[in-house]
Amino acid sequence: MPPILQNQRAEHALKRLGQLHPKLIDLGLDRTYALLEKLGSPHLNLAPVIHIAGTNGKGSTLAFIRAMLEHNGQTAHVYSSPHLVRFNERIRLAGRLIDDDTLADLLEHVEDKNGGTDITFFEVTTAAAMFAFAKTPADFTLLETGLGGRMDSTNVIDQPIVTIISPIAKDHEHFLGNTITAIAAEKAGIMKPNVPVISACQHPEAAAVLHKHAKTLGCPFWQMGEDITINEHPDGGFILNWQDHKIDCPAPGLMGAHQRENAALAAVAAMLASPKISISAIKDGIAAADWPARIQALKTGRLINRCPKGQQIWLDGAHNRHGAEALAQSLKQIHPSKWVMIAGALNTRPAADFLSALKPLLQHLITITIPDQEASLDADELCQTAMQLGIAATATPDLTTAIDLAVSHSNGALPIIIGGSLYLLGHVLTENETYPQ
Repeated sequence: MPPILQNQRAEHALKRLGQLHPKLIDLGLDRTYALLEKLGSPHLNLAPVIHIAGTNGKGSTLAFIRAMLEHNGQTAHVYSSPHLVRFNERIRLAGRLIDDDTLADLLEHVEDKNGGTDITFFEVTTAAAMFAFAKTPADFTLLETGLGGRMDSTNVIDQPIVTIISPIAKDHEHFLGNTITAIAAEKAGIMKPNVPVISACQHPEAAAVLHKHAKTLGCPFWQMGEDITINEHPDGGFILNWQDHKIDCPAPGLMGAHQRENAALAAVAAMLASPKISISAIKDGIAAADWPARIQALKTGRLINRCPKGQQIWLDGAHNRHGAEALAQSLKQIHPSKWVMIAGALNTRPAADFLSALKPLLQHLITITIPDQEASLDADELCQTAMQLGIAATATPDLTTAIDLAVSHSNGALPIIIGGSLYLLGHVLTENETYPQ
């Protein structure tokens, strides 16, 4: 029998680790602490940590921070989730995606140390990432919470250098609470005594919770729209105002008006974490940041080849109402008329909330069941939801059929947006043979 390939080793390990706990999500820190202790407590030996929680914009904000630090000649580990195509995307070692060999060795080592103990997939992979980070030199560690904050397994860091709270909205209510106040309290759980906190613009109820928690812990606290402001340029750039800083910033490399605020949050975080960072590194990082499937144009690939020349296809991972509202604003700027949309969604949140925000822009909606996702809404069910909202919609059996139908409904002229779930976009990038780097 030929030896198992390294990437197959990693896949087999991930599958085994995913079967260790009957629940996909079971929030708590005890299991993570126990495994970290078996691994030699790597969470105590990380490069300075920037920790982010929030509902939307976490990955984009970290992408800006990483780009700024790298343009300043510094390196950063990054832990983010979910991945789009390959699990490797979740772990960057000093800026580079973890390679298959290293990932396989890492997972097998952590699996051996865990010894078959009950633990969730996210907990064990968080511990694995921290073990890898502790073994690899870097200047900073960027950690994104998976769900919530207070009981998220990334929240084993006692003394981050900066914490960030991105925009908070209703999402995962069955885990975090069904009010903005309750959800904000969970997100605020990543704050640590005397550690600086930067917050995005927030719903007033969320802002009140964050302010109160920061004051209780003695945390310096700055909020977008109050302590941090931006003045937008017509060309997409902006002037960042914070304390005695006034920085004329270029248009962000990530599209969408909301990315200016994400870039501003990132700039303040970078200045707090790395006080000697150059202004040019901040500007260059804003312009160069890349984060796949966030208002991303598909320009080449197998799916694009099915379209007439000049047909525009865009991807975006927004999947709740707050994200859909931001997406709608961005789509209006790209093309002020109607769009055709291909959508898939999970059954973990109300699809109507997402679709309602996009309804005024949609000429036609084409639905698809997300392949290999047990939690996917059925294409017919999503189609029925859309039609109940007054959106013209058609269910399709697969992505290729959906692309062909979208081209037909667009007459090759209207742009196409594909979204509703990052899991769908991972499938799109796989089928298009364009993989995140």
